[in-house]
Amino acid sequence: MTTSLNRDTLAQISPKLAQLSQQILFDDIWQRPQLARRDRSLVTLAALCALGRTAQLPWHIDFAGQNGVTREEMVELFTHLAFYVGWPAAVTALTVLAEEQA
Repeated sequence: MTTSLNRDTLAQISPKLAQLSQQILFDDIWQRPQLARRDRSLVTLAALCALGRTAQLPWHIDFAGQNGVTREEMVELFTHLAFYVGWPAAVTALTVLAEEQA
């Protein structure tokens, strides 16, 4: 599995992309009141699962936990998604979740 970049390693490789991500995504989009951060985490996990973006899943699994999403809810989310985005995508996301628990 590919190791994902975190905020620090992204900033080392691409300072501008890290800056834009922080300013636009995390300091603006994630702060908008129309969706709770918890809901945004669920939506993000669903999108990453559906698109097969497994390198970003570990960071967002941890972030979702910080935003109040329980492991049981993440398991349920990925189980639910199996019927909408495909069995392999859901099983892959569950594998990443299990690796994060280890």
